[in-house]
Amino acid sequence: MKTRVLFVCTGNICRSPTAEGVLRKAAERTGMADRLEVDSAGTHGYHVGDPPDERSQLAARHRGYDISGLRGRRVSPDDFHRFDLILAMDREHLAILERSRPKNAGCRISLFLEFARNSEEMEVPDPYYGGAAGFERVLDLIEDAATGLLDSLHQSRLPKP
Repeated sequence: MKTRVLFVCTGNICRSPTAEGVLRKAAERTGMADRLEVDSAGTHGYHVGDPPDERSQLAARHRGYDISGLRGRRVSPDDFHRFDLILAMDREHLAILERSRPKNAGCRISLFLEFARNSEEMEVPDPYYGGAAGFERVLDLIEDAATGLLDSLHQSRLPKP
C-alpha cells in the first residue's frame, strides 16, 4: 500500500514541482520510494502542460534534482479522492483546497512546512518574481520539510517492508 502525496502551489511551475522532485529523490535515498506516490499540481491553470520554470530547474539541478520532465497541471476534484495527503505551499493555497474539497473526500490537507524541522516559517514563498536567492531559499525550506515528512510517514503511516 502506497501513501499518495500531492504538492500544490499556484501555477505548478516553481514550488510544487520542486517539492515533488525533492521528495522523490529523498524517498529514493531512504529506501521509501516504492511506498510513495508523489505528484504536484496548481490551484490555477496558468501553466498546464508547461515544464517547471527554468530557474526552478536550474536551482534544483545544482542540488541533484531533475524536475525537467514534470509538466504543470491543475488540481482536479479526483485528486481529493486519489491522494492521502495534499500539501499546500501557502495559506492561500490551503484555503482554496479546503473550499474545493468534496464532502466525501478523506484526504488530509495541510501546509507543507508543518513538517519542517529547522524553520518556523509556515509558508514556502513564491520565488517567481524574484532572483536566484529566492529559488535557493525555496529549496532550503522544501528539503527541510521533505525530510520531516518522510520521518513522519515512516513512523506512522508507511507499511514496513
